[in-house]
Amino acid sequence: MTTGPRTMTTIDAVRASRTARTRRRVLVLAALATVLLGLFATALMVGQTFYPLGAVWDVVVGRRVPGASFTVGELRLPRACLAVLSGFAFGVAGVTFQSLLRNPLASPDIIGVSSGASAAAVVGIVVLGLSGSQVALAAVVGALLAAAAVYALSTSEGFSATRLILVGIGVAAMLTSVISYTLARASEWDIAAALRWITGSLGEPSWDPVGPLAIVTAVVVPVMLWSAREVAALGLGDDTAAGLGVRVESVRVLAILGAVLLLAFAIAGTGPIAFVAFMSGPIAARLLTRAGGSLVVPAGLVGAVLVLAADLVGQFALPHRYPVGVVTGVLGAPFLLYLLIRVNRSGGTL
Repeated sequence: MTTGPRTMTTIDAVRASRTARTRRRVLVLAALATVLLGLFATALMVGQTFYPLGAVWDVVVGRRVPGASFTVGELRLPRACLAVLSGFAFGVAGVTFQSLLRNPLASPDIIGVSSGASAAAVVGIVVLGLSGSQVALAAVVGALLAAAAVYALSTSEGFSATRLILVGIGVAAMLTSVISYTLARASEWDIAAALRWITGSLGEPSWDPVGPLAIVTAVVVPVMLWSAREVAALGLGDDTAAGLGVRVESVRVLAILGAVLLLAFAIAGTGPIAFVAFMSGPIAARLLTRAGGSLVVPAGLVGAVLVLAADLVGQFALPHRYPVGVVTGVLGAPFLLYLLIRVNRSGGTL
């Protein structure tokens, strides 16, 4: 007679726990989306000339507003859209690598992918005389080649997350040397152009990088969401994941390819904005403590918030204007130290 009530109590507790986790997840996502929307509106309103929200809305929906149509529609809006898209892409790419390798230090900033894009762009600017979309294309190719090299070198004797991270750090160091050597032989003008690019900046206002990045994001992110559960299963080990029906190698290659594509096109538009991919996943995980579910969208939203907020700080909150990559670098360095301490204590879990 006591089994029934006890069973019902257990079922009710499980249901209550699931409801609480779902509620927390919804609240966190709603809060992140609200913050992002507020920052986006602020980025469109503030500048040398302040425009009220009503005028900004009129421009966004296509109405003609003297002065605001150019300033907001042609200068601020593409910059804000690029900040959101690139931040979202960095966040998704970063958390994918971290979840796949079960290590919060396994960020594209650390394992050589960003360095591949930067090295290709610098060589393109200084040696080949490339500019504009040509540099962006070189960055995409460089990121893909660096990722392929790291993966090939780290899987020659079977896949190992630790080996991939160590190989990535080595490849990143080599590519950083290539960047330093190339800059040492560059002219003053080329050095200035290369440094502006590799620092990480939203650059001159333009819609050119927004379209390709939006298309890649719209295609890749649904695939990442679809495969998120299988990627999480890989964290249990290849044998366990295979026993659960996961096609281990296919899922791993698909996840890495998707993350690299997002990262490559984001870097092509903004340069390697430091530490956004690195910070987004752990911050999202901490916000969603015990809430469960995929971190893909939360990490993307955190990345978008970080880039927009850092850009506003770099433009308006400091005595001088700084590229967004400088601000995120200042934030990311102490965060790296915090994660190193946390990983040392917890054994490397996200």
